Amino acid sequence: MKITPVKTQRIEPSALSLTELLDRVVTSLSEKSIVVITSKIVSLCEGSVLPVDDIDRDELIAQQSDLYLPPRYSVQGHHFTIKNNTLIATAGIDQSNGDGQYILWPRDSWKTAREIRDYLCKKFELNDIGVLITDSTCGVLRRGTTGIALGYSGFIGLKNYIGKPDLFGRPFHVTNANIAEGLSASAVVVMGEGAESTPIAIITECESHVIFSAKSPTDDEKFEWNIPFDEDLFSPFLSALEWQKGGAHDKE
Repeated sequence: MKITPVKTQRIEPSALSLTELLDRVVTSLSEKSIVVITSKIVSLCEGSVLPVDDIDRDELIAQQSDLYLPPRYSVQGHHFTIKNNTLIATAGIDQSNGDGQYILWPRDSWKTAREIRDYLCKKFELNDIGVLITDSTCGVLRRGTTGIALGYSGFIGLKNYIGKPDLFGRPFHVTNANIAEGLSASAVVVMGEGAESTPIAIITECESHVIFSAKSPTDDEKFEWNIPFDEDLFSPFLSALEWQKGGAHDKE
């Protein structure tokens, strides 16, 4: 697998649409490729930002969350939240590289991935390409950030091992390999977290690990990609906390 970072100009909110940006920096694309885009660039292009002086940060976090924990659970100023079935700090709101703006999560990463894939397929006359929207997060009991997937299109996100034998013939009962998340982690390493100005990457030579699909994930497949709260491995910890309903519930 090969991952090539793509350098861009500094992106200002709503200055360019995402397709206009891609037209400038992605000049060629081959079959069996995956275009990876950071969520921050998606948000900047679609104008999902707010000036930091316009709203209280805690209030904004509560508005943008599906569920959030009261401020007393805050660690180093980071609030624990759940948004789009993802445990993420501060509902994904970011100030780094924001120049006085709160950068929110994209409005709909799944929809954006599908639309960008359709656009690139038509532009380059391709069939088997993928699009992946990523963000960064921290792992439990691990220092540093890793990449996660917020939405994707054009490939199968989970590799199901359930019922298949291991090396000794014992069948797997619960194992799925999260292909989308693994690709995200790999791409974010290459794209960087600071001032690299490489918020886009192109993954090639990955067909031995990725099953490409001409359709986007269905609602059922998206649901399958997530784990219900009460079935999660970390449910005993999550369920013991006093989650409060956030404003994102009201937008559904």
